[in-house]
Amino acid sequence: MWRRVRNWTGTTWEAVRAAARRDAGMNTAEYAMGTIAACAFAAVLYKVVTSGAVSSGVQAAIGRALDAPF
Repeated sequence: MWRRVRNWTGTTWEAVRAAARRDAGMNTAEYAMGTIAACAFAAVLYKVVTSGAVSSGVQAAIGRALDAPF
């Protein structure tokens, strides 16, 4: 029985090691495009958060929270 368990775990670890050696990540061009997309998303999010509508909404919510009766 132990030989069977040892053989099963040995083949499992071999499969894990083989999968880890495969090149399944991004290459340099994909990293560059991902970075540009993340920066563009951050810029859009910054513009939305700093807009007048969002700012007034946050101020109103804070004002309501501070003026809550106890």
